[in-house]
Amino acid sequence: MASPDSSTTARATSAADRDPSALLPDPPADRGPALPPAPHGPDALRAGFQSGLRALAPASFAIGVWGLVTGVAMVKVGLTQSLALAMTLVVYAGSAQLTALPLILAGAPIWLIFLASFVVNLRFVIFSAAFHPFFRHFPAWKRLILGYFSSDIAFVLFLPRYGDAPVKGTPEQTGFFLGVNAGNWIVWQVSSIVGIVAGSLIPAGWSLEFAAVLALMSIVVPMAVGRPVLAAIVAAAIVGWVGQPLPLRLGLVAAVVAGVVAGIVVEKAQARRALQEGSAA
Repeated sequence: MASPDSSTTARATSAADRDPSALLPDPPADRGPALPPAPHGPDALRAGFQSGLRALAPASFAIGVWGLVTGVAMVKVGLTQSLALAMTLVVYAGSAQLTALPLILAGAPIWLIFLASFVVNLRFVIFSAAFHPFFRHFPAWKRLILGYFSSDIAFVLFLPRYGDAPVKGTPEQTGFFLGVNAGNWIVWQVSSIVGIVAGSLIPAGWSLEFAAVLALMSIVVPMAVGRPVLAAIVAAAIVGWVGQPLPLRLGLVAAVVAGVVAGIVVEKAQARRALQEGSAA
């Protein structure tokens, strides 16, 4: 009497004799079209650069208005067009330029002009510390070049996107940083040069300074989403208003520090609360 196993084997063998494909494994289920591989190397750098340009596009108008106002202001205080052009290309720091202009007009000593500009730009120490994990693999001279092109808008757009990335320093991240800053540099320089050239033709009654403030608010207001951001805005606004009497615009530096600290504190508090709620559940 044949065993069940031998009967099953005989049936499988006879089926294989009739159709050899019966022994082949079943084809995998259709999972749809395969996803394209993630870009890497130069492709990732290029994709990141394009993403940076797209991310900057909504803020380009406000940056252009601010650059135009700065260019006009440099000419209005008495700088020649050649000196104003040199200042916008070499200094490339709107807040520092606007801080230095009244001191230049008042005939302040050069050390005071440099000190005031340095204090206003102290916020970039905070920015650079945040960017360091992403660019520390570059040699010093490349980091210096990146530092020249670094900007407030790059900090605002880059950190929320890549701040929590498990791997830092990828080509995509570098490309995004370069795209934002390259676009920002071009918009700023073109608008500043237009302001320098046309500065003598623009009446003071146009109140371009107020237009620049409104343009910058159009960037900040849509980003005011979430408690950490709101806490940072409120803290920076209060400290900035209280610190107005401080010399060398130290109130601006204090406002930046207060905003960063407030945002971090609230974000960490939210993370602890979420962890506690997860543990309780």
